[in-house]
Amino acid sequence: MPDILQQDIQYLPGVGPNRKKMLSQELGINTVGDLLQYYPYKYVDRSRIYSIRELTGDMPFVQVCGYILSFETFKMSARKERVIAHFTDGSGRVMDLVWFNFTKNITSRYQAGKRYIVFGRPAVFNGRIQVAHPDIEDAESVELSTMGMQPYYNTTEKMKKAGLNSHAIEKLTKTMVSIIREPLTETLPSFMTDRLHLVERDKALRTIHYPQNARELEQARVRLKFEELFYVQLNILRYASDHRRKYRGYVFGRVGDIFNAFYYNHLPFTLTDAQKRVIREIRKDTGSGRQMNRLLQGDVGSGKTLVALMSMLIALDNGYQACIMAPTEILAEQHLQTIRELLGDMPVRVELLTGVVKGRKRQEVLDGLLTGEVQILVGTHAVIEDTVQFQRLGMVVVDEQHRFGVAQRAKLWSKSTNPPHVLVMTATPIPRTLAMTLYGDLDVSVIDELPPGRKPVRTTHVFDTHMGALYNGIHRQIRQGRQVYIVFPLIEESESMDLKNLEDGFEQLEQVFPEYRLSKVHGKMKPKEKEEEMQRFVSGETQILVATTVIEVGVNVPNASVMIILEAQRFGLSQLHQLRGRVGRGADQSFCVLVTSHKLSAETRKRIDIMCETNDGFRIAEADLKLRGPGDLEGTQQSGMAFDLKIADIARDGQLVQMARDEAQRIIDDDPTCQEGKYLMLWNRLRELRKTNINWAAIS
Repeated sequence: MPDILQQDIQYLPGVGPNRKKMLSQELGINTVGDLLQYYPYKYVDRSRIYSIRELTGDMPFVQVCGYILSFETFKMSARKERVIAHFTDGSGRVMDLVWFNFTKNITSRYQAGKRYIVFGRPAVFNGRIQVAHPDIEDAESVELSTMGMQPYYNTTEKMKKAGLNSHAIEKLTKTMVSIIREPLTETLPSFMTDRLHLVERDKALRTIHYPQNARELEQARVRLKFEELFYVQLNILRYASDHRRKYRGYVFGRVGDIFNAFYYNHLPFTLTDAQKRVIREIRKDTGSGRQMNRLLQGDVGSGKTLVALMSMLIALDNGYQACIMAPTEILAEQHLQTIRELLGDMPVRVELLTGVVKGRKRQEVLDGLLTGEVQILVGTHAVIEDTVQFQRLGMVVVDEQHRFGVAQRAKLWSKSTNPPHVLVMTATPIPRTLAMTLYGDLDVSVIDELPPGRKPVRTTHVFDTHMGALYNGIHRQIRQGRQVYIVFPLIEESESMDLKNLEDGFEQLEQVFPEYRLSKVHGKMKPKEKEEEMQRFVSGETQILVATTVIEVGVNVPNASVMIILEAQRFGLSQLHQLRGRVGRGADQSFCVLVTSHKLSAETRKRIDIMCETNDGFRIAEADLKLRGPGDLEGTQQSGMAFDLKIADIARDGQLVQMARDEAQRIIDDDPTCQEGKYLMLWNRLRELRKTNINWAAIS
């Protein structure tokens, strides 16, 4: 790559130290190369000149060529004025150019009678076409045939106030493209670009800023998106290939007495075909001599925990210990309770290790792990602390993987001579294209059936003006012996207001249901208080649980048949689906009611409709990815997204993701040790990218 791309951005004409500081702080642009890869977010076709007679008030951006006839200035206040320029294209028609702000030099900057290109969005005022705050260029200095499509760049409010708006960025990129005279270094081999019909990198990077037409723009986008996705996939597959070659896994050669005793005497129901298939896949992995790295996807209530337990019992039968790590104490305690209930009187020692397990009890657990007496450990992040050592750890189950970093997963490996087998579980269905990118180093298993006897939850949408009828429905369900969840939103940005709403709502609900007992749970309560309130609901002592999304995971109450979600418009699709999964866990028909105001945006209405149409978590996840993008799948913006894509979009570029994956797999299959000369360009580029600020380590 030419040295000019490494050049400090402040030395680009038009930047300087002050603008460099702003570009660095606001957009992370420090070099010419950074600016080159700061792509426009939209384009406006500037290749056509309109006549004034063609313009209407509902058109998008247009441009007109003509001259100013005269100016008028109107005082709006002591310090504000409005400037109007009467503009004609020579056809006898006149339109108005209007400025409300920054009017001081308008009349001296532009001259009556001189030819200009005016660009802006037309509107109609008092029966006349007008354009507010137009872009104006000297017609003599513009070659109309080469104007093409105008790029628009995202900027921040702070930048706009400092004069660094989209137009200013455009001027900088124009200067940049003109001074990069040497062709940019190619980063994909010709045998790949020729076969896939991709344009050269140099052409793509220049065209993406200044395309002449839509076809050129599409060719540039495809090339740059493919390259971005290809190197992400190549890195993932290279890592997975290296890992398989370097690490041998423990061989679980037999299914023995513990597994069989559980299977024949303690299994609570017949396994679904999907559960049987996944257990066979796990059995094959753990007996193969290579370390298992498997992602287990399954909707809420599909029986993932049972599959995980049976996998851990195989480890026990082969003389190894097992561990399950959950993201929260509530979920860890739920897993402990579920596993102990499933095992019943079987002689298997299962212990809990979380932040609340202290003193003598903690020491007993740690000692039991070292001696091998503790066979299954259930815990939170506490499990990866240095003080926690196992005698022979052979199987690790990680629940809700998206809440743990790869470094935390790797820390568990260090607890064993060989890396243990890893089963990663998620109840958040992940669209295939996203799973391919986030978890590309893992083999994927899917439980796509619910256990027998489960009825799909019926989901309805109710406006908050019909709460009376909703309360009557709750009365009917409780009279039939059922229990009810009522969920209030709790969003970090408005936490105190939300908590007040929950407190006020709780008091109101106590008045509406005086004959029933209510529990209240939110994340700001002390763990002990929260656990007590939860326990009251689990035991049936209280009929209604009023809560925030703290119940999204970790609560299993088969008798609860109604989930009311208030202000449902404030939740993401995946979050609504997770909450709905708290009901429908018994044999009775269950209901989920989404309550909103009448005032809904088009996107929110779409979310609500999808929830009412389907219980399919994978369909919901696909829709959520399209609506919200990969960085926001959990309903609030995730931090530490595992990759930094500048132009590709996982939701909308599924075909390119697959194409990039196939190409990367082809390279790895042909050159697993990254030594082949014909692929040297690719391995060098990958090394170069790993040194940049892209979070490549997190991908693997």
